[in-house]
Order: sequence, then structure tokens, then C-alpha cells
Amino acid sequence: MNVLWIFAHPEPRSFSGALRDDGLRTLREQGANVRESDLYAMKWNPLVDADDFGSAAGSDRLIVGATSKKAFTSGELSDDILAEQEKLAWADAVILQFPLWWAGMPAILKGWFDRVFVKGFAYGIQRPDGRTLRYGEGMLAGKRAMVVLTAGAPERTLGPRGVNGEINDLLFPLQHGTLWYAGMSVLPPLTVCGADRVSPEEYGIAAEALRERLRTLSTSDPIPFRRQNFGDYDEHLVLRDGLASGLSGIGVHTA
Repeated sequence: MNVLWIFAHPEPRSFSGALRDDGLRTLREQGANVRESDLYAMKWNPLVDADDFGSAAGSDRLIVGATSKKAFTSGELSDDILAEQEKLAWADAVILQFPLWWAGMPAILKGWFDRVFVKGFAYGIQRPDGRTLRYGEGMLAGKRAMVVLTAGAPERTLGPRGVNGEINDLLFPLQHGTLWYAGMSVLPPLTVCGADRVSPEEYGIAAEALRERLRTLSTSDPIPFRRQNFGDYDEHLVLRDGLASGLSGIGVHTA
């Protein structure tokens, strides 16, 4: 199994860094082929601009979607973007590890998606019948993804009635709107709460939980998000009457 580990934390000596090292070691012991994108160590540039697209950008007003597709098709994307796309193409599974900052991912990781998931590569692809390949279909279909999240908040505050919101609701834009949108099967996240004050014993529990999730990376059931083009949504991409009746919000998009 080929696994790409994307790490977005500025301190390699942190709790997160120790978990990352443990996880990479576990995968290699299992015989997996592992590659890593340590975004802070790479000094990854999170900003989209015309330099990403070579001559495809031209001198006119920059329209990011159309220009990125033109650059992708012509092979003019910048070298750092191409390198990350090559890793994604190689990978069977992707681990996304980051701390929860202001109810979302660090800006450097958001910028990784902004620059790497360009039109023509991760979205904007059509089936022969004219339907757009997204939400369960697409260039990245067949690959698995799992979030490894650390949070300073206590676990109960990230539960269904917690003040910080339920963790899968907070991760919905990433897990559903980005990964599943591009076709990837998304495994339930591993969340470690109280990460800035764990004891050695608590670290051991968290590390073993990560090891177990990695042992079952290829066999665990993904989150059963609904597919766009398989009948659950009407021609306006609205969930059909009779499905999740009386409900609304994020939860209706899980079968």
C-alpha cells in the first residue's frame, strides 16, 4: 500500500510530531510504502497567484479555475504543485494530520489544497453523459483519506452537545466538500483532545489508537456519504423527497 502523510504542524518536537513519527514507523513496519509532505519543513507557499500557472496565466485578469485547468492540461503548473500532484497520483491512501486551529485547519494546509487541487486534476471533470464527476467520483476516486486531528479542547466540548461543535460537523468542509468532492473515500477521523496537556500514559493510549487505525487503513469502512450522480439528488443537486425526511443540515448527506 502506498501512503502519503501530509503533516501541517510547525513544531516537529510537539505531541503531533511524536504521533506522526509513531505513525510513519507503524506503516513501514506493516510493509507500506510511505512518502511525506511536511508542509512547514518544506516552507510550502500557501498563496495562489499567477506564478503557479506559467504562461497559461497570460496578462489578462486572473481567473483561477479556468487558468489552473489550462496550466494543468498544458503541463505548465509550477514544480512544487506538480510534485504534490505526483505524490497524490502515487498514493493509495492519504493521511492528513493537523491541529484544530480556530475550528479549522492551519492556513498552510488550506493553501496546499488551494494550489494542488486544481481544476482538471481534482475537479471540473465530466462524464461522457455530461454530468460532472464529484462527490464520490473523479480523478481521485479509489483512494482513501483519513484525518488525524489534535485539539486542545476537552473531548466533551467537541461532542454532539459540546460548545465547540461536533467534530464531524467541523470537518465537513474538508471531509465532504474537499476529499469526497474529489472522489476520495473518507475514513472516520482520529481525534486526540486535550493535546497540549497529555500525560505519558495518555500519549501511549493515543499512539496505540493511531496504530490500530493504521493497521486497518485498507479495510475500515468509510463514512457513507451520498454520491451525487447515483440517484439521491435531483437535477438541482438537492436531496430527493423521501430521503432523510424531516431532517436538514449536514447529516442528511450521509446515507
